Amino acid sequence: MNPTPRKPSRKDAADNRERILSAARAALTESTGASLTAIARSAGVGIGTLYRHFPTREALIMELYRHHLQELIDLAPALLEEHPPLEALTLWCAQVARYGQLKAGVAQVVHAATNGGRDDEHYEPFVSAIDTLVRAGAADGSLKAGLDPEDVLLQLSVLWRIPAGETGEARAARILDLIIDGLRTPGA
Repeated sequence: MNPTPRKPSRKDAADNRERILSAARAALTESTGASLTAIARSAGVGIGTLYRHFPTREALIMELYRHHLQELIDLAPALLEEHPPLEALTLWCAQVARYGQLKAGVAQVVHAATNGGRDDEHYEPFVSAIDTLVRAGAADGSLKAGLDPEDVLLQLSVLWRIPAGETGEARAARILDLIIDGLRTPGA
């Protein structure tokens, strides 16, 4: 007698989804050409399970994109609770740079799916996160007053064009220093 296969619970499905996203994040950061089969294997799930959650490569990439952006949006106020504004902004921008390593490899998919960013539901909340950080810095005098958060976003967007790897990380750190220096109040 063959036992009836157990139907996965919602918790199992949620765990599988998170493992797939984690494996995809690591694989796509390492190589933008990572196969879905390799991602499924790394996540410890079958390819069918991956396709149930993400029917296309683009669907997986867009979910990673949304997940990362929401993490960055949520991180801004959390950093301000624990750090002075200039340090919070610097730490936040460093996370943006890390995210950029993934985005650099999948930018074409994201760009196409969001109509060049114009249809991106995370755009306004992301700009608002930047605004929260720069206003706090202006209030304590560590950042220039009147910074436009969209201008800051435009500066940060260069980080998303730097390829992953040791050389890219070093370049991102140098560019991030230049960006922060430009936002800082002279003498702060």
